[in-house]
Amino acid sequence: MTDTTAVRVDDTPGSPADARLLAEAARAVDAPDLVLAVSRNGFRTVHTGGGAEPGPVDRERLVYELGSASKPYAGLLLARLVAQGRVRYADRAADLLAPGFPVHPAVRRITLRHLLTHTSGLPGLPADFYPQAVPRWSTDPYGGYPADRVVRAFLRARPRHRPGTRWHYSNFAVSVLGHTLAAATGTPWEVLLHQQVLAPLGLAATRVRPGPEGTEAVGHRRDGTPVPALDTGGFTAAGAVRATPLDLLTFLEAHVRAHVAARPGGPDLRDPTLDAALAEVSRPLLRRGLRHAHTHTLTWFHHPSPYGPVLFHAGATLGQQAFLGFRPETGLVVAATATRRVHRADTFVATAYGLLTETP
Repeated sequence: MTDTTAVRVDDTPGSPADARLLAEAARAVDAPDLVLAVSRNGFRTVHTGGGAEPGPVDRERLVYELGSASKPYAGLLLARLVAQGRVRYADRAADLLAPGFPVHPAVRRITLRHLLTHTSGLPGLPADFYPQAVPRWSTDPYGGYPADRVVRAFLRARPRHRPGTRWHYSNFAVSVLGHTLAAATGTPWEVLLHQQVLAPLGLAATRVRPGPEGTEAVGHRRDGTPVPALDTGGFTAAGAVRATPLDLLTFLEAHVRAHVAARPGGPDLRDPTLDAALAEVSRPLLRRGLRHAHTHTLTWFHHPSPYGPVLFHAGATLGQQAFLGFRPETGLVVAATATRRVHRADTFVATAYGLLTETP
């Protein structure tokens, strides 16, 4: 069953053309629950569908696991703490996390910027993560690896490359960033994220732990079997955020508003440190990939499109997927969620990416 609604925050009707576009795109995705949503300068259109019967809570108001699409939240948190003068991008993580602790010289050189931008030289996950994870890879690979093990693994690490020289995607590094910011501020990561990002942006339906029964989307394996809610263990900053599609739109719309505010003659900033952080995470920072063909910001993948640059991040958990993206120059925002585990021929990310890059 499917439903498409076109509404603005003030309930002004949105675009029938976008409603048709989303309905067409949804046909390419097979999932028990699916939400495709776009916003054009605040005008929202939301399509819900999927193979499962709708439950008592509308799909766009269910809370979905974001997986690696949590990282833009970690990036925005770091950028805001920097704007407030509480930390610096060049601060060395080991000095903040364990002052005076003897570490490898390469670890000593790793900065907060290196951790967030996947240039720390750390592997994707700690080497000793896999022995405990493999036996429960399809049910709970992260829950048996708590925060203290993540920190210890970092302090005894031997980076593969000199920090700042190569880009290598790392859940390990971003998780270390979360623990480092908690140590530097004396505030638990979950509290810090709520205070600095979620509450200021009005993201009341965004959290890092499962909520009350009936409010959470249920993930599924490829065969349709339900999977339990994800426990990220000590990797909270890298993948624990869960949110409703409506909150995802709000999060992305804030990035677009900050881009407009940063233009000459733009509106006055409502919260200087937050808007400065939103602008900072959207700025191209480094190049990566084969022949350095791809651009990356502090936290977003950054690609060209016929309608201007697009910024995006995708994520997947054991049974769910998410996609977040926006075009700052045109005010287009795309948020998508699905409750089926990713596989090689999966069309979910390509479909959401196409809405972002191929839509006028």
